[in-house]
Amino acid sequence: MLAGIDKLNFFVPPYYVDMTDLAVARKVDPGKFHIGIGQDQMAVTGITQDIVTLGANAAAELLTPEDKAAIDLVIVGTESSIDESKAAAVILHRLLGIQPFARAVEIKEACYGATAGLQLAKDYVLRHPGRKALVIACDIARYGLNSGGEPTQGAGAVAMLVTENPRIMTLSDESVALTQDIHDFWRPTGEAYPRVDGPLSNATYIDSFLKVWEEYQTRYQQSWQDFAALCFHIPYTKMGKKALLAGLEASETDEAVAKRLLARYEEGIVYSRQAGNLYTGSLYLGLISLLENSQALQEGDKIGLFSYGSGAVAEFFTGTLVPGFEEHLRSTNHQELLDMRTRLSIAKYEELFVKELTNENLQQDPDTTPYRITSLEAGVRHYQE
Repeated sequence: MLAGIDKLNFFVPPYYVDMTDLAVARKVDPGKFHIGIGQDQMAVTGITQDIVTLGANAAAELLTPEDKAAIDLVIVGTESSIDESKAAAVILHRLLGIQPFARAVEIKEACYGATAGLQLAKDYVLRHPGRKALVIACDIARYGLNSGGEPTQGAGAVAMLVTENPRIMTLSDESVALTQDIHDFWRPTGEAYPRVDGPLSNATYIDSFLKVWEEYQTRYQQSWQDFAALCFHIPYTKMGKKALLAGLEASETDEAVAKRLLARYEEGIVYSRQAGNLYTGSLYLGLISLLENSQALQEGDKIGLFSYGSGAVAEFFTGTLVPGFEEHLRSTNHQELLDMRTRLSIAKYEELFVKELTNENLQQDPDTTPYRITSLEAGVRHYQE
């Protein structure tokens, strides 16, 4: 029996900032954002949206009554938790109407958490035939107004239903993980924004990829030629490309193979250029983008996935596309979601960024997304459902 991703969906909030507008407001050359880091738009949340609403909006459209009855494991990967104790997965379990006899947990390790959840879900499904697992990656990437990291912000969620005999991608046991205690990015408890050593973070990302890729080749006797495409964690779209180029140069890859992998990489960043950094969801937004924007993929193709979470944990793992995978994608829905968003002025973006979560502000907010925060009571967030 094989297990993997049976259904796949993403959600981003209904607002965005155009990166040219941000560049002009911050008095920098727009090319620094569009070309330098490879970002065109940045998803922005209002006060009615948090990781619970983002995750619920991503998952709700996927789940049938039969799915909800068969799911007995709900995992949320996030580094934007709204509670120091209670898992967002517990709230999502209720909002989504999943049967009561299920486990619900939250996993944290920077941007790697959802990958840990996906691997756990795969193993669980293989040990429990007929059962399903729901993995949700949901985050709001915030570095502060006028900060160095501001142009690499973003928000959104990716939901993945993991089952036996999946209809999109099977997941292999071939994987290599790497853990290193490095302070390239961290956020001490109680602090609103992360602390970042940008040069160290970029260098650690690339070094981690090279290490796990070399170990993967050694363990499994695989090479670039064995892959139809590679997907990367995408804090900004140029980051993954830097790692891929470093890997290709280090092994003196055949020119035709390198050209093919670089072409697939560009297809995998189409959505990220419009949404920005989803933290735990970034790798999987890239996977969705690849599957929905590439005309070159076909059943049986092997996809490599590189997950990275600062601090640092990295993993390279693989999946294989199953026959008919393209019939279970949501390309039209995703393009409509992106097209229907409202472009914010910089003044409005800055106003939303600092607006406090209060009942008065919630009541005045025009948000009409299916899942949203409606009120606060004794520190408890209540949601439209």
